[in-house]
Amino acid sequence: MVSIAELPKYEVYRDSGVDWLGEIPLQWSVERIKNLGTVINGATPSSGVATYWDGEVVWVAPTDINNVKYLFDSARRLTKRGYESCGTTMVPAGSLIVTCRAPIGKVTIAGVSLCTNQGCKSIVLRDLIEKRFLYFVFSVVPEKLNSIGSGTTFLELSSSALKDFPVTLPPFEEQVLIATFLDKKTTQIDEAIAIKEQQIALLKERKQIIIQKAVTQGLDPNVPMKDSGVDWIGSIPAHWDVVRFKNLFSQSRLPVQKDDGVVTSYRDGQVTLRSNRRLDGYTEAIIEGGYQGIRKGQLVLNSMDAFEGAIGVSESDGKCTPEYVICDPNRAGISQYYFAYLLREMALAKYIQVICNAVRQRAVRIRYNNLASRFMVVPPASEQAEIVKFIEVEKIKTDDGIAQLKSQIEKLKEYKTTLINSAVTGKIKVTPEMVGMDRNAQGAVEA
Repeated sequence: MVSIAELPKYEVYRDSGVDWLGEIPLQWSVERIKNLGTVINGATPSSGVATYWDGEVVWVAPTDINNVKYLFDSARRLTKRGYESCGTTMVPAGSLIVTCRAPIGKVTIAGVSLCTNQGCKSIVLRDLIEKRFLYFVFSVVPEKLNSIGSGTTFLELSSSALKDFPVTLPPFEEQVLIATFLDKKTTQIDEAIAIKEQQIALLKERKQIIIQKAVTQGLDPNVPMKDSGVDWIGSIPAHWDVVRFKNLFSQSRLPVQKDDGVVTSYRDGQVTLRSNRRLDGYTEAIIEGGYQGIRKGQLVLNSMDAFEGAIGVSESDGKCTPEYVICDPNRAGISQYYFAYLLREMALAKYIQVICNAVRQRAVRIRYNNLASRFMVVPPASEQAEIVKFIEVEKIKTDDGIAQLKSQIEKLKEYKTTLINSAVTGKIKVTPEMVGMDRNAQGAVEA
């Protein structure tokens, strides 16, 4: 990407009169939104009247606006009766749609004629206002819009505040030129981000394959294999054992000591305790069940979230609620770190969920008794340690690669925001050569 500092500037600037806009090109103006178009409010019909819903009228809510430049449909639609029953208004394609609550500042362009609920406001633009230019302006000002929101229960952007919001406005020809330039450049940036996100997904998939293969097949590709008898695993090294979980781990029933702190995290960040805070859904468990003690090095499963792999090894002493299944090895040669990886693979393969569904609990949760009779593969102790070490090394390499890609994505996003902001406020001058078009082609775009 070209450094923004290297892009051309206008010859003469003047004070915009708006602190956050700073100086703007001499020939540009500062306009209030009310001078650029009409602000239209939205509304919602009664949710209890079935005949108001599932019709043909596109009815946009803030949740429908998710990083799309043009919006053509909505999750819910109204019937004609539903539309006529409330105070919402149809706006034409090309109108700007801005969220005014939960959250403030998301923006899109109406791709079709539509209406909105009260969480959005529409701006029906007057002639000689390039909708794409205003779209890019609004894409970089959510913080400014939030700063003028009001309300005690939740922040909301009022119609009057939106109408009085100031934006820079170049001559129409430049609006089109800037919008076309930003269309091109932001598409390129978004494509670069998408490639890096795909690379992250591939690295995560590779890491998962490495872990799954290591904990179920070991590290020697040439070792003789045998059928494990466990459906989700298949073949394992011939010298490995298959043992029931209850013969490997016992459930811990440690009492809480007076000096016990609260454990808040586990190895790999897979499990987080919320035991000492009365959060929704946890208050009853804390009051009725009390606490259980936990010690460094114990195997831990979150009874509700382990289906998603929330399984790990405690890194400190402390206490937790009964919502956590705490286990200790009950014989020598059992690595809790190896079995944390193995159990996470079982969870990700949905094997643990199948176990728990089989017992038909009203609230599906992992309990020690669910796992007790289930078979686990057991490598020799030395191999367990080697597998854990191998996984840790591979994870570091993969996680470092992912971190680098995430950093690159953040820099691309920052560059994109800065580029848009610089272009729509006149801090850089967009020329036809930068867009890759001549004046005739520009005229065609305007038409």
